[in-house]
This record gives sequence, C-alpha cells and structure tokens, in this order.
Amino acid sequence: MVPAPFKIRLCEPRDEAAVYEVCLRTGDNGNDATRFFDDPKALGHIFVGPYMKLEPDLAFVLEDPRGVCGYVLGALDSKKFYDAYVNQWLPEIRRQHPEPAGAPATWTRTQKIYHEYHHPDIFLPEPHDQYPSHLHIDLQPRAQGRGLGAAMVRVFLAELVAKGSPGVHLGMGATNARAERFYKKLGFTELARAGDVLYLGKRLP
Repeated sequence: MVPAPFKIRLCEPRDEAAVYEVCLRTGDNGNDATRFFDDPKALGHIFVGPYMKLEPDLAFVLEDPRGVCGYVLGALDSKKFYDAYVNQWLPEIRRQHPEPAGAPATWTRTQKIYHEYHHPDIFLPEPHDQYPSHLHIDLQPRAQGRGLGAAMVRVFLAELVAKGSPGVHLGMGATNARAERFYKKLGFTELARAGDVLYLGKRLP
C-alpha cells in the first residue's frame, strides 16, 4: 500500500526529463550530484535512459503532486539487456560523446562517464541463471523514510515473478551502509564485491 499523495505507475515517455533529474539528484551515492556534472544527462544515459527505451514494462516511477520523485527500473534478462544496451543504445550516445582525451587522472566526473559509454562496466553474477534480472532504484529526499522504496521494490519484484524470473541482483556503493541495510531487510544477500561496488541478490519464488 502506497500512502497518499504518492502513487507508483509505469514510466511513460513524457517522464524522461523528470527521471533523468532524479538520477542526477541522487547520483552521488544517494545525494545530489548536480555540482559534479556539467552534462546533466551524463549519468542518466547509463542508469535510466536505456531501461526506459529497452525495458519499458519494467520501468516504474513514484509520483506525488509535485511530480516524479523516484523510480525503479531494471531488466528481466541481464545478458539480453546488456547486448541491446551495447548494440542498440550506446552507438548513438557514443556518437554524441566521443572518448575524452588526455590522462584519466585529469578527467572530470562527466568525462569519466563519457569514457564508460565506450568501455561499459558490465557485471553478471555467478551463477547467472539464478539471478538473471537486475534493478536500479532511486528516490528524492521528500520520498525517503516513508516505506516507499520498499513498496517500489515489491512492485518491481512482483512483476519479475509474473514474468518468470528466478532471481534478481543489483549493485550499490560498498560504503553505503544505509542502502545495504535497506536491501537486506528486503531479503537481499551479498553476492560479490568489486572495487567500491557491492553486489546483492535475491532469489524469487
């Protein structure tokens, strides 16, 4: 049950700008990343745009009278999604944003994201067939602390179950203890650690 005045609904094309904004305003480990990026769409081209385009039936937004204030997005089959991401989504993004020049140590955070367009960091847990799906969720501050994140994850997981997925995984900042507690309360367990990223997974009924 989602408390008024909030509601969860499928994402629509008209939501694109708002969803990209939520991504940016939560892009610094849950905090506002606006000051770090001179291209406000840079993060969204990885974390929201491809899901809206390639997996629209697994893209949900949280809305209140002020507008979209959160989203949960993901993929049913991560291998198929990443194949489409590389071959269908990224070519145009790469044309718009060439690889940055100069030494990586001199790159801005925007340039580091542009580099990732050309060298995507893709993780698939083992055994993949147990956790083939994945998700991303972000909420603006006004929607936090109300149980809305958990409600959104439950809506997303129910859709995965309806589509026959046996399990789901996600990546998060390894130092984000609050997020780790949130996911573990929802039944996620640790799958792997890679650098500053912690990967969690959950088997589905």
